Amino acid sequence: MLEPSVDSLQEKINSKYTLVTIAARRARNLQDDAKTVLENPKALTYVGIALEEIFNEKLFLKETK
Repeated sequence: MLEPSVDSLQEKINSKYTLVTIAARRARNLQDDAKTVLENPKALTYVGIALEEIFNEKLFLKETK
């Protein structure tokens, strides 16, 4: 089971495409030796950590007009 769920993540970022894009970019960033902003991430993968960061509002999309 995916934690956090896609439904709960879409409350933070409406578009599934944008959600995937942001998570993938952050996962690549984490893979290149970036540090996570979470104290104790539950996920074992970079994508999972990125999704946790989005869910915990540590990583977000800045809307521009």
